[in-house]
Amino acid sequence: MWTTVCELKAIVPGTGVCALVGDAQIAIFRPHADDTVYAIANIDPFAEASVLSRGLICEHQGELWVASPLKKQRFRLRDGLCLENRDYSVASYAVRVSDGRIEVQS
Repeated sequence: MWTTVCELKAIVPGTGVCALVGDAQIAIFRPHADDTVYAIANIDPFAEASVLSRGLICEHQGELWVASPLKKQRFRLRDGLCLENRDYSVASYAVRVSDGRIEVQS
């Protein structure tokens, strides 16, 4: 089942937002001005805080990551892998843009 979370234009390129899908907080990222989006869990497992959607999108070794705004650990946008410690990786979610709206699979 796909859940609409917001309009694509509601996310400024290079930033992220948090969406509540069911009872999961999901960080949705739009790294560029196109319709490419990513979705990972919003909870920073190191700080146990809902902050990843406010992290800084960066590139490392040809991959896109988000750096937590608290402790700066990096999580790969395509799959939630934690660069600094795989044991702290976060969930990733299927996400798409349909008719200008971002949808997350729930």
